[in-house]
Amino acid sequence: MFGIITGLVLLMLLTYRGHSIIWVAPLAALVVAATGGLPLLEAYTGTYMTGFVAFTKSWFPVFMLGAIFVHLMDYTGAARSIANWLTKILGPKRAILGVIIGSAVLTYGGISVFVVVFAMYPLALALFREANISRTLIPGSIALGSFTFTMTALPGSPQIQNLIPIDYFGTTPSAAPAMGLVSAVLMFGLGYAYLRHRERKLAEAGEVFTEPATRGTKGDGAALRKLPNPLVSLLPLIAVIVTLNLWKWDIVTALFSGIVLAMITNARAYKGFAKTISSGAAGSITAIVNTSAAVGFGAVVKSVPGFQELTSLILGIKGSPLISEAIAVNLLAGATGSASGGLGIALSALGEQYCQLAAKTGISLEAFHRVASLASGGLDTLPHNGAVLTLLAVTGMTHREAYRDIFVTTVLLPILSSIPAIILASVGIY
Repeated sequence: MFGIITGLVLLMLLTYRGHSIIWVAPLAALVVAATGGLPLLEAYTGTYMTGFVAFTKSWFPVFMLGAIFVHLMDYTGAARSIANWLTKILGPKRAILGVIIGSAVLTYGGISVFVVVFAMYPLALALFREANISRTLIPGSIALGSFTFTMTALPGSPQIQNLIPIDYFGTTPSAAPAMGLVSAVLMFGLGYAYLRHRERKLAEAGEVFTEPATRGTKGDGAALRKLPNPLVSLLPLIAVIVTLNLWKWDIVTALFSGIVLAMITNARAYKGFAKTISSGAAGSITAIVNTSAAVGFGAVVKSVPGFQELTSLILGIKGSPLISEAIAVNLLAGATGSASGGLGIALSALGEQYCQLAAKTGISLEAFHRVASLASGGLDTLPHNGAVLTLLAVTGMTHREAYRDIFVTTVLLPILSSIPAIILASVGIY
């Protein structure tokens, strides 16, 4: 138990300090193996790499096609066209709402949160400038729209955090729609109310819009010219959502349909397709390796004797087993700084036990799916999370300036919003 806790703390501390999880995860795994009495070489080349490779084998096609899809949407200008269209409809007086909804539409359509950050920032900057709202609220607004309800709560989301539980529970992307919708409404409603409250408080204190220190073309309208029609740009996103949820296609096929449609609807940009596809495929390597590294760490944790004690401790939490699942996923997502990484570790280690508990308690596996997905979007966005670091870097903000709002909208509210979902499941409403 001590070794497992030490390994988790080491993993979290080193990733928080900016070190790559690719080498941090095996190092932390060796600490767990050493204190657990496992042969170190075998623990790394055998147990760790088995967990690493197993996750890569299962999920690499999704990561690669997803990365190609978002690169095409970014290259063609489709993602920015959609975001610009939505924010213009809502107008500058609803600048915060426009940024949230624009980010949400892109994320629910399968666009990576990293791409959403780059697509939404110049638009958020223009809207906040016109509405004279402090730039410190931009990170929280983008984060609420892309890191929360569209990623983990809304039924049918093609984001990886909503897909990983399918392998363990035999469910679908639309699992437990009632639980997901209630949680999504709470995250969106409370998050928007919080950000509007912050807007008023900052205005009262005299904190209004100020130009960023390094303003480039992204801050004006130049970057928004010659964009494709926003309605046409929506078609690839709609294709992914419809084929995945209504036609019940596999996620690999659904993403492929989105890729094909993105190229067809932007045929004039064909000269850059090959380069963009290559860039997307190459970029997927880092994402899959980072997540697989975290899962490999979980495989070593699972193999040491102390894990049985940890399992008994988590599963022994009184009340619904959904509570223990939420705690386990949250803690591991926080330790790794990754929603998908923490989710992969938790379900690879405890997924079978939760299936048995579902059969024993009569709780639907759909409920376990939704709670696992919701919990992955809680503690994952602690300060060392990669998406948070990217968001702050792109917006030119520091943790001191903007992390307070990110914490409230992407950590505190998602955790609180999981509670009603668990209550609904306890009374048989999924």
